[in-house]
Amino acid sequence: MVVNIRKKRELVSRILGVGINRVRFEPDKLDDVADSITRENIKSLVKNGSIWTAKIKGTSRGRTRTKLQIKKKHGTGPGSKKGKKTARVGKKEVYVIKVRSMRRHLKMLKERKDITNEQFWGLYKKVNGAQVRSLSHLRELVKVARTH
Repeated sequence: MVVNIRKKRELVSRILGVGINRVRFEPDKLDDVADSITRENIKSLVKNGSIWTAKIKGTSRGRTRTKLQIKKKHGTGPGSKKGKKTARVGKKEVYVIKVRSMRRHLKMLKERKDITNEQFWGLYKKVNGAQVRSLSHLRELVKVARTH
């Protein structure tokens, strides 16, 4: 026996506050759905799992995210750059990154007992006073400090 459950679907959608197309019925329990007249009957069918709502299908952003990542990387070659290096990354930012890396390196050397406490502070002050150009320059100074 084929039952027209369109009206039931509308009623369920009003009760549950969802769209008609999201309402789902258990295929085996269609007779129970057809027999249910009152809102209480339908609520009891929802409770025991004969009627449920499908989840909303959203638009996937996965492909868009990957495209954006590629787009961010493209057009960053030397031919597309205008202005000085400091226009893209500020002088202060470069300085802070450099000094932090050198201080981290010094701390590691001190913890490994590669340099003494006095040597550490001497080099630390040189880093602070901008007498050390880079991490490789610091490594050279450490070699000199070790020999003395």
